[in-house]
Amino acid sequence: MHSTTVKSKAEKLLGLFEGDKRERVAKAIHFIEEKHSSQIRASGEPYITHPIEVALTLAQMGLDINTVVAGLLHDVLEDTQTTYQELEEKFGKQVASIVQGVTKLGRLEFRNIQEQKAENYRKLILATAKDLRVILVKLADRLHNMKTLGFLRKDKQLRIAKETIDIYVPIANRLGVWNIKTELEDLCFMYLYPSEYEKVKNFVGKSRKELEEYLKRSFIPKLKEALKLSGIDAHITYRPKHLYGIWQKTVRKGIKLEDVHDILGVRVILNTPQECYTVLGIIHSTFKPVPGKFDDYISLPKPNLYQSLHTTVIGPKGRMVEVQIRTWEMHERAEKGIAAHWAYKEGKSVKDNSVYSWLKSLVESIQGSKNPHELIENMKLELFSEEVFVFTPKGDLLVLPKGATPVDFAYYIHTDIGNHCAGAKVNGRIVSLNYKLQNGDMVEIITHPNKKPNPEWLKFVVTSKAKNKIKAYLKELEKDRHLQEGRQILEKLASRWELTKEALLEKLLQETHLKNEEEVLIAIGSGKISREKIYSLFEQKEREKHKEEKGEDLLLINGLGSVLHSVGTCCLPIPGEEVYGVITRGKGVVVHSKLCPNLRYMQRNLPDKVIPVIWNASTGKHPARLRVVVKDRLGVLADITSSISKTGANILEARTKSTSIGKAFMEFLIEVGNYSDFLRVIDAIRSVEGVELCERVFT
Repeated sequence: MHSTTVKSKAEKLLGLFEGDKRERVAKAIHFIEEKHSSQIRASGEPYITHPIEVALTLAQMGLDINTVVAGLLHDVLEDTQTTYQELEEKFGKQVASIVQGVTKLGRLEFRNIQEQKAENYRKLILATAKDLRVILVKLADRLHNMKTLGFLRKDKQLRIAKETIDIYVPIANRLGVWNIKTELEDLCFMYLYPSEYEKVKNFVGKSRKELEEYLKRSFIPKLKEALKLSGIDAHITYRPKHLYGIWQKTVRKGIKLEDVHDILGVRVILNTPQECYTVLGIIHSTFKPVPGKFDDYISLPKPNLYQSLHTTVIGPKGRMVEVQIRTWEMHERAEKGIAAHWAYKEGKSVKDNSVYSWLKSLVESIQGSKNPHELIENMKLELFSEEVFVFTPKGDLLVLPKGATPVDFAYYIHTDIGNHCAGAKVNGRIVSLNYKLQNGDMVEIITHPNKKPNPEWLKFVVTSKAKNKIKAYLKELEKDRHLQEGRQILEKLASRWELTKEALLEKLLQETHLKNEEEVLIAIGSGKISREKIYSLFEQKEREKHKEEKGEDLLLINGLGSVLHSVGTCCLPIPGEEVYGVITRGKGVVVHSKLCPNLRYMQRNLPDKVIPVIWNASTGKHPARLRVVVKDRLGVLADITSSISKTGANILEARTKSTSIGKAFMEFLIEVGNYSDFLRVIDAIRSVEGVELCERVFT
């Protein structure tokens, strides 16, 4: 051994085991002594003090021998020449797998701090889902590193403490590893908020002795007497609240330290859950309960499986005292968290379903998040949100974030149920899909095979799983739509140019450098490959086609030849008048009259979309709208329609409205051959007696 300190720590660890287990621990200590022999910690101590401390923490948590041995070996793959095969041969596959999992958590390099934090979340949780012991070793490792953080530079202290409070503390909390969680919080508190830490530490130091005297001399004796009279055998103790928790209470409630009265809490430990409720009644009969200060975590456990009854009462001398009532089993679970649930028999793990359902939901939220910022937001939601407890129709209890809706519930059960969710019943009554679930609700999802996710759902769902699944479905739906539209456009163009679809696709693949035909079709359908781009690629083919066309409605654009187009329904342009083209997505070029208000708007705000065109419209009739204001008289409508007919124009629609002021308002939809014909119609109407206004209408 390198020093007396190392030897005493090793002996302390060995003293916790007997027989074969002791031999395995001794073998691992000897192994790391050789492997880490030349390494020194920043504190100046031999490096092996660190893995021994990690293993001690794991052993004191009551974890299995494989986890303790993995704690001793957790750095050998990272910091020495040891291989995975060597570990497996000497210590077995389970130990080697845990060490490898811990090693993988810190092996990748990252481009920036934001992504690094996101990747830490990703690696941590995915490793956990494979073997929960990986995270328990990592938490013990982080705890000892935090205890020796004072030997590092100030900037490293702050970075590591911030990472610990953001990432490791919430996970320790959700796994119920209370001792590690509170110790990590207090250590982070000391480095991140040193002045506040000192204030709380001094306050607790001054107040604790007086409060201990109060509990021992006044409150606990009275409580013991009441329980004795009822024949209840209970173990009563008290525990101090940790410094960070006290400070958080002052921040959360906006109070001063002097107003925190429960820095010590009383625990009553019993044999059965029934005794817990009996003792609760006795306590409330003996002391006055404080309204709103009771929580039943036995009937509704916390997500980390914590169970207890919490109540606050007014004790002797008017002092408020918090009391926690629990069984010995609940106490063991509260102290050790998931470690109290973890058992190994002949190499097979027994996993707690509640904890693994939580881990499964975290893995799914991570796998659906590509953007680092989005990942961190998802993780914050899952780790920090308040929960709501709801039941399935079969009576199974589910825990969802506060604000969750029936759609969140549906996706929690199964993706297919979410994707086909048509409605929901809560406590037997139909509710809207954006209904916020409440504690105790019994939720039943109504599905229909034809029902699909609605984009509106994204406005109210809160779980990352629901958001990711809805987005994934809508993205796939949009992809299918673009694929279909691209196929239709391609078929039209191939037919126009007398090409096969395959030949046209091959040409586009060569020109666009996309991976496959599907990508080309999607790009066409979405507008990423515009029709103008396709026209430019096939300009010669288009010109040759135009030579054979006679009397067809053509739109010529400089440099592109003729292109597919449509006319603006807002202005109904007429052949012969000055027109412009507006490039649009999906409709190609839309022809507008120079006088069209919409065209003027585009010229002002989107000038790049407006292009000069030559419109060789086909022969035939073209619609136009007119508005007429005339002095109302008998036969005036007949006179106007007669004047229109004499010009050779057709009347498609006519609407008229008489007013109390002696005027008639008329609107006509007419057909003319060209712009000259249209101007003759206007002149003819204006020549009718009593006409005050005749003008073209734009919508």
